[in-house]
Amino acid sequence: MATLQLQTVALAVLLLRLTPETPASAQQLSGCPDKCGDISIPYPFGIGASCALDSGFELECNHTNSPPRLIVSTHRQQLTGLSLADGEAIALLNAKRECYNSTYQDFNKNDESTASIMNLTGSTTYRFSAARNRFVALGCPNLGYFIDSTQCYVSGCTSVCRPAHWGSVKLGMCTGVGCCQSKIPPYIDLFEPYMLSFNRGERYTKFYDNTTTCRYVFLVEDKWIEKTYRDYVDYNRTDNFAVPVVLDWAVRSIGNCSAARHNRTGYACRGAHSDCFDIRDSEGYRCRCSKGYQGNPYLDGGCTDIDECRRKDEYPCYGVCRNLPGNYTCECPPETSGDATKKDGCRKKDRFTLALKVVTGISVGVFLSVFMCFWLYLGIQKRKLITTKQTFFEQNGGVLLQHQMCSGGGTGGFRIFSTEELEKATNSFAADRVLGRGGHGIVYKGVLEDKTVVAIKKSKMMEETQTNEFAREMFILSQLNHRNVVKLLGCCLEVEVPMLVYEYVSNGTLYHYIHGKDSKAAESAEALSYMHSSASPPILHGDVKTANILLDDKLNAKVSDFGASKLAPTDEAEIATMVQGTCGYLDPEYIMTCQLTDKSDVYSFSVVLLELLTRKKALYLDGSEESRSLVSSFTKAVKTGCHRELLDSQVRKEMTAEMLKEIVHLLMRGLSMNGEERPTMKEVADRLEMLRRYQQHPWAQAEGSPEENQSLLGMEQWSVNFQYRQQDVLDLEEGSTYMFSL
Repeated sequence: MATLQLQTVALAVLLLRLTPETPASAQQLSGCPDKCGDISIPYPFGIGASCALDSGFELECNHTNSPPRLIVSTHRQQLTGLSLADGEAIALLNAKRECYNSTYQDFNKNDESTASIMNLTGSTTYRFSAARNRFVALGCPNLGYFIDSTQCYVSGCTSVCRPAHWGSVKLGMCTGVGCCQSKIPPYIDLFEPYMLSFNRGERYTKFYDNTTTCRYVFLVEDKWIEKTYRDYVDYNRTDNFAVPVVLDWAVRSIGNCSAARHNRTGYACRGAHSDCFDIRDSEGYRCRCSKGYQGNPYLDGGCTDIDECRRKDEYPCYGVCRNLPGNYTCECPPETSGDATKKDGCRKKDRFTLALKVVTGISVGVFLSVFMCFWLYLGIQKRKLITTKQTFFEQNGGVLLQHQMCSGGGTGGFRIFSTEELEKATNSFAADRVLGRGGHGIVYKGVLEDKTVVAIKKSKMMEETQTNEFAREMFILSQLNHRNVVKLLGCCLEVEVPMLVYEYVSNGTLYHYIHGKDSKAAESAEALSYMHSSASPPILHGDVKTANILLDDKLNAKVSDFGASKLAPTDEAEIATMVQGTCGYLDPEYIMTCQLTDKSDVYSFSVVLLELLTRKKALYLDGSEESRSLVSSFTKAVKTGCHRELLDSQVRKEMTAEMLKEIVHLLMRGLSMNGEERPTMKEVADRLEMLRRYQQHPWAQAEGSPEENQSLLGMEQWSVNFQYRQQDVLDLEEGSTYMFSL
């Protein structure tokens, strides 16, 4: 009894679910009832002939029952629900029942007249839904089936029992143990159920263990089976019950939409925004409101616009919603952009307009193209620069110099600089870094990365012969180490004319200090003597002058500028193709022979010594044409005995007659036109050192006899008659460089 009560309650709940609430589309013709009890009746259905589209849609409302029952007029089926949108009607059908006693004899059947049979034969409106209905045989053993209007078998299934000692089985699927189900084919218009019994016997004992009292067969909605028998249930029931059956309905008076549109009088889709669509599984058509509209498409004006803005759940909009006929817009608020149908989809508007983006994109594209071309150009130029630097480096003997530096022992701090290092040291050779300018080039003050202050000489030109010997000469010059020689720290070979890096000497040149109290001539002579006698091979300066004698912070003299320097020739036939030097200091024999010798430096130094004694320039323009050359003026004065007047007043005051005689003698030898008659630089240095000591000796301060003075000087008085011809005197303009090519 408890099981029967539960099944009855479940059926009642299901019937309530199948009775829909009145939807907005349940509209009816004017003056026609739109409900029967709680069941809504939308047109084309109607109670009475005048309220229905045709006889197939005519219904009756039986008020003798409570609640009232809705009956199909033509076939007398009871309906519990109608749906315009799904094209379905829910009808009630009694399950066919047979019960048995202990001897398995029939003792109770339900009324078989029409209660369990549903006949749709001849209906132009309804068909059994093949998709939504299932044939069910309940109880065991049970073989159920049904036939159609031709009395032929349509579908069926077999339900068997299981022994009780096998325990409970999960029977919710209704798959053949206590309950079975099967699908039905389409186009069925009659449901007439039957059950077959199994004969008791030894062959069928397995079918009779744990049998049910009653057996049932019925056609039912698929959802009813899923809901009723989805859990552990007892299929052993004995009551009568009705089940819902789904009927598909359509307008079947005309085959399809195409034919119906040609017959506008009977065309059922009346609404202005109504669409027609064909039924997939059978003949006929149905109507529906167009997208964006709702209501009853079978009535004139039955489809009304949907206000999507009021249905946030169906049509989400997080911006500004505007309803339109059959549609709506959802836009982001002003000053924002994005997708307003998504939460947080609207963001602050990008003021970067499409046109501006296009222009910017084109501009960026052009810029990138130009940049790439420029970058490629820079790359090519950089490669050319690297190649050019490497070419100059090899031409200037860089490979040879590196080899000599690696294999020749210590280099005394000498190194090869890159152009980048020297440019950085001089601030790209800025004008405010210039220390001096000369005939051979410009000297810049530089500061290396280690804060060492240097002087960098940027030469203007160099002979081809010098280029060939440059590396060897640089290596030899780097070995010079004398307190009175400016130290060569390195060179740069990556340019056409190599740059030289010297130690920085802070107090300028002897030329600018020539009016001071200490001439520093002896120190300069020692430096040149060292280059001629101690260097290996000997080095010839080639451009000795006061401007190339520097003074350090302690006023020590240092010979500098080896721009015209040469290694002493190993072959007497070796001569230069171009004479280099400074006018006023050039050896006349060098000008005529183009062969630089150690005696050429002696001549130039003699001019420096003469310039120091007279404090006059080697060449000056404030006299007559005959007296522009200091050498010429001095030799003429010696010839006439007036040379003392040419000396600086302070020199005349401090120098004794004997010292003056010795100095004049030394000068005249050094200025000789014939190089062989000149003393060596060692002799000059020794003599100057002796004169310096003599001047500092206390005896030299007192008047002594000529014999005593000669003894102090350590030499016999020379008696030399210096004869100079007028053409031997060179009259050269100040500051120019005399060049003589073979």
